[in-house]
Amino acid sequence: VSPIKLPPLDEWEVSREAIVIIGRLGEGSFGEVLKAECYDLHGSQGVHTVAVKKLKEHCPREEVEAFYRELQMMKSLPLHPNVIQLCGCCTSQEPAFIIMEFVSNGNLQQYLRDRRSYGNGRQWTAATLTTRDLTAFAVHVASGMDFVSSQGLLHRDLAARNVLVSDELVCKVSDFGLSRDVINCREYESKTKRCLPLRWMSPESLFDNIYSTKSDVWSFGVLLWEIVTLGSSPYPGMTGRDVMEMIDQGYRMDRPRHCPKPLYDVMRDCWSAEPNARPSFKALTDRL
Repeated sequence: VSPIKLPPLDEWEVSREAIVIIGRLGEGSFGEVLKAECYDLHGSQGVHTVAVKKLKEHCPREEVEAFYRELQMMKSLPLHPNVIQLCGCCTSQEPAFIIMEFVSNGNLQQYLRDRRSYGNGRQWTAATLTTRDLTAFAVHVASGMDFVSSQGLLHRDLAARNVLVSDELVCKVSDFGLSRDVINCREYESKTKRCLPLRWMSPESLFDNIYSTKSDVWSFGVLLWEIVTLGSSPYPGMTGRDVMEMIDQGYRMDRPRHCPKPLYDVMRDCWSAEPNARPSFKALTDRL
């Protein structure tokens, strides 16, 4: 097996001694995100609170490659208020760190779920969020994705769990582990063996392994459904196999309770069977 080619050390590199881990923010099968303090970050004196992403030991090769690919993607992205900011990295020794801005309210999925207010039974309403708030979240994500796509990148894993919420309630697109640089081609054929987020995937991605900015737009429609339902799981009551069969038959999720029709119309446009019939992220930002 050929060794994994690591990126060269560059100006993003931060000394491991400058980082003090405080606690864990989140954990997955192969990686974890930690809260940390970073001292004198790139010559900026003082203590900076950051988030550190690292892999666990003995990860599959695909996960290690995705980790370094995510780092390279983040290095290539200029600053944007709706995209998570890279602060630095530690790759000179294992485990490697990706150092990102710390966002206090966590991921959008959990943020929405935490703001449900339960009345009698299991019926809930938004305790502290208005339709204007929810629409603003959607605008932030659409704006971030408009920027990401303008840089020639596909995200391929756009979902509420991969959007972070700041103190000021600004949503930031994050988690570029599945992303690809497609600056020189319009679509990308995946041959990965990694687990894929099928409930957020377009028909052409599910059945033909084809990805484009328009498949990210489909995922945005599902994310919009997540926002309106305060973090519910898409295609409720269905197994993964059910979801694939229903999408293949042309099924689309119904309009959620309390969802204004114009907002549902946006979702349905994102879920057009023909990729080219789906709106651009620029059009979505303006429309929302």
